[in-house]
Amino acid sequence: MKKGIVFIVCCLLGCSTAELINTWKNPEVVVFDAYKVLVVGMTPNEEGRELFETKMKRELTQSGVEAMRSIDLFDVEFTNSPRTEEELNAVEQQLLEKDFDAILFTKVLGSENRQSFAKRIADIEGYEYEFQEDYLTHQNIYFDDNYYEEFTVYHAETSLYCICIGKERRLIWRGSIDITDPINIRKAVDDYIRLLVVAMTEEDVIFHEADEEEIISR
Repeated sequence: MKKGIVFIVCCLLGCSTAELINTWKNPEVVVFDAYKVLVVGMTPNEEGRELFETKMKRELTQSGVEAMRSIDLFDVEFTNSPRTEEELNAVEQQLLEKDFDAILFTKVLGSENRQSFAKRIADIEGYEYEFQEDYLTHQNIYFDDNYYEEFTVYHAETSLYCICIGKERRLIWRGSIDITDPINIRKAVDDYIRLLVVAMTEEDVIFHEADEEEIISR
């Protein structure tokens, strides 16, 4: 577990804060390398989704990992209405046929009081989601326009799922990040991705020390 890593980026209009709340890594995995990753951003904000998936794809590509945005794979209708377990199975099979070996799935959740949120994070080691269960549980995020209307602190989770042939399609890594009063969407996405890369680098998940040095130098 990693706790209390805070990353703050300030601009002329003020500051936005992304804080890593907690991470979980599969104890059976020491180092995880992926070669072809699908980047999925789940949010009703289309601009935010495109920004996140584009920038995350760029980070992966610059680290030598082939990546594809979900907006280039899922048609518009796919995220405009609920999907079934069978449809998600078909998506995973399509990814396998296209030689993907991982899904990096980020969803922007809402907010809750600190006490209940802390309890949920404390139970993170009990998470046994597979990608399709995670997607099905939270897919209303895509088409509920009022999902975030009362929130000023946004809770986001990024999960890495292995979809390798011959292996259980399992959760490899998960990180939970709070974004407090973002100034603008571009700054918030930049903050989030930079903090995410640092956290994954520390735990040898896709990104490694050499990758981090390259990212910082840019």
